[in-house]
Amino acid sequence: MSTPTITQQVSTRVNDPASVDAAILSRFSARAYLPKPVDRSVLQDILDIAARAPSGTNTQPWKVYVLQGAKLEELVTKTCAAHDAMSANPALAAEYAESYDYYPEKWVSPFIDRRRECGFGLYGVLGIGKGDKDRMHEQHQKNFRFFDAPVGLIFTIDKVMGRGSLLDYGMFLQTLMIAARSRGLHTCPQAAWNNFSNIILPLVGAGDNEMVVCGMSLGYADEAAVVNTFQTTRVAAQDFTHWVD
Repeated sequence: MSTPTITQQVSTRVNDPASVDAAILSRFSARAYLPKPVDRSVLQDILDIAARAPSGTNTQPWKVYVLQGAKLEELVTKTCAAHDAMSANPALAAEYAESYDYYPEKWVSPFIDRRRECGFGLYGVLGIGKGDKDRMHEQHQKNFRFFDAPVGLIFTIDKVMGRGSLLDYGMFLQTLMIAARSRGLHTCPQAAWNNFSNIILPLVGAGDNEMVVCGMSLGYADEAAVVNTFQTTRVAAQDFTHWVD
């Protein structure tokens, strides 16, 4: 896919804004996928589009590892084994620490309320009761199976970069997910992978200077799966917007 010229970027008009809005509004974290492969050419097009995401002083701090087939299965097998071992022996968690603090050390309202609503809502749809540790473990482990998606993505960043580059990364990830939606695909960004960098990085051939940012499932969503009926709520724009005149 060719990069548009400066003239084209300035003069281009979006003639079908409804389709742009639909791609954004229909994006959700799909947690069940069909065993339908995704053509490499489609993946390449999505990554080419995502490459146009903005970043501070054009640093473009992202690096993507695309896993399919045998390598994806190898990562799934090794990570699920580690996840099971941690469940049996929580002391092993020290071996699988996050590379950076994705969530706050201390939760406060309204953020903890939204987190709980999300968790209770998901488990409610799946019929997982409070305290059902076995089913909770099983559901959480589906993260490490990429929810059976045919494509698993691992995103890394050079450790030398600052926190601002994670803001850049968020814009890159959103651009990628919207590009996927425009091609009939769904995604699920996953911070759950952040605990297993010591498994991930050697397997994908990453350098010692790299840090895992997150993982992502990508594929064709299973429309018949109950889990994909779960929808998170959003705060109305009027509640987080302050007009300063």
